[in-house]
Amino acid sequence: VRVVESGGGFVQDGGSLRLSCTATNNMFRANPVGWYRRGPGKQRELVADISLSSNTNYAEFVKGRFTISRDNGGNTVYLQMNSLKSEDTGVYFCNLSPPNRVMWGQGTQVTVSS
Repeated sequence: VRVVESGGGFVQDGGSLRLSCTATNNMFRANPVGWYRRGPGKQRELVADISLSSNTNYAEFVKGRFTISRDNGGNTVYLQMNSLKSEDTGVYFCNLSPPNRVMWGQGTQVTVSS
């Protein structure tokens, strides 16, 4: 299974980005999916996840700023990130929730400049 994340970039403090993620073999269509991130010098952490029925769960540090969603087919998952802060800088990954160790992709870099 191959996971591909996209949409990262460089933004100013307070800016927005929208990340996208798909998986081969329609793996996301049949499973809960999470967005994770690894900040500089930090462990990878869960940012948000979404169930098959589109119930969502957010880490406290992104509540009210980030929104996770699925497309109608269910195999593309998005992360809308608003009001970005410098501490949101990192590599963002998607995977199942809980994660499958063989499904980590390359991630997409998000850099927020203050």
